[in-house]
Amino acid sequence: MFLSVFDMFKVGVGPSSSHTMGPMVAAGRFLELLRAQPFEVAGLRASLHGSLAFTGVGHATDRATILGLAGFLPDSYDAARAEHVLAQIEASGVVTPDGLPTLSFAPKQDLVFDYDHPLPGHANGMILMGLDAQGDILVQETYYSIGGGFVVTEAEQSAEPQMDARDAKSHPYPFETAAQMLEMAKASGKSIAEMKRANELTHRGPQTLRDGIARIWQVMDDCITRGLDGDGILPGGLLVKRRAGAIHKSLKAEQGLNLAAPHTINDWMSVYAMAVNEENAAGGQVVTAPTNGAAGVLPAVMRYWLSHVPGAAPSRIEEFMLTAAAIGGIVKHNASISGAEAGCQAEVGSASAMAAAGLAAVMGGTPEQIENAAEIALEHHLGLTCDPVRGLVQVPCIERNGLGAIKAVSAASLALRGDGTHLVPLDACIRTMFETGQDMSAKYKETSLGGLAVNVPNC
Repeated sequence: MFLSVFDMFKVGVGPSSSHTMGPMVAAGRFLELLRAQPFEVAGLRASLHGSLAFTGVGHATDRATILGLAGFLPDSYDAARAEHVLAQIEASGVVTPDGLPTLSFAPKQDLVFDYDHPLPGHANGMILMGLDAQGDILVQETYYSIGGGFVVTEAEQSAEPQMDARDAKSHPYPFETAAQMLEMAKASGKSIAEMKRANELTHRGPQTLRDGIARIWQVMDDCITRGLDGDGILPGGLLVKRRAGAIHKSLKAEQGLNLAAPHTINDWMSVYAMAVNEENAAGGQVVTAPTNGAAGVLPAVMRYWLSHVPGAAPSRIEEFMLTAAAIGGIVKHNASISGAEAGCQAEVGSASAMAAAGLAAVMGGTPEQIENAAEIALEHHLGLTCDPVRGLVQVPCIERNGLGAIKAVSAASLALRGDGTHLVPLDACIRTMFETGQDMSAKYKETSLGGLAVNVPNC
């Protein structure tokens, strides 16, 4: 199954790609379904299941669902307008999406958190219903938010494996595993980024590809800048203080004074990542990389490379992003990028692998060294749980992104010191990550029922 660079990197809204962006996208798809019906509906109802129920309030799933049913989409999200519309819906009990009649929807009655009936297809499940004037269901659809802002219906999920053969025929380099990727690179003499670019160009022109990647990096970089300028307390009730701004000021004050130890470079990587994830926690605009919860890792490594590594050139940003997207696509296709499905190893671990691969590429790595970098980074996140305190993407998520960036840079550096040969293939590491996630107790997979979420005071 082909996954574009624009599937792996999507502009959206915090705090969660699976719990905020996904439900908003699902609601938008449901509105399209209603517009296509030969009859008119009079009202709406929604039920949230599994992890969407358990951590939905902390992840703003309720707000995202309501706004999605009102016509909002992550890519064009307007925070100020959203607050106004939410207040209107709360007061009136109706939504007015474009192309549909006014629909009754009173969130307190019509949005249900169902903690007792998880859906079979994925931990992040939701059911959306269109009602007649008497409240009977006219049309119903089940959606699964499978991580990174990706959404599938129940039917699409069961049909997904049959798409691979058709996709394989339409792309010049249809690799689905890291082993296939390396074989194709060796046979063609092309880099991973060059093969990924060739695949992308079957869907869009070269200028569209360049402009799209440039926009993705601009949104990432702007998010870092906003985060470094931010201060105050993050929303949600944990009273977590924004720290990126103060740390950044301290680091800048030390520049040129010969006061900092060499390891201070780790603080730079961490502060860039923390800046992004503090913005994400505040509901700001971020880019899935591959998820919101892990959105700080790759931008932090990119910013580190551009600002601190001699010889770094903005002209090679596209190479970095395409290489990272190739690795992310392999992980998602063969395992998961969803914390609710496989723990944080699937989010920050995958992000670290993607960032390590991108950095190794722009530092001159061979395809074998790039694959090795990704494997090292992912391997040393295996078993990482997803246990957000109070269901908020704050503790331990913000600092965890900083450590994921540091691991990515270390992994790339180690891989570049070798010739690309290593004991554990990336494919085996990805398979291990997924199997570990399947064995992991549900309380450690974004339900806030175990780990730090129950051993740290929530207020």
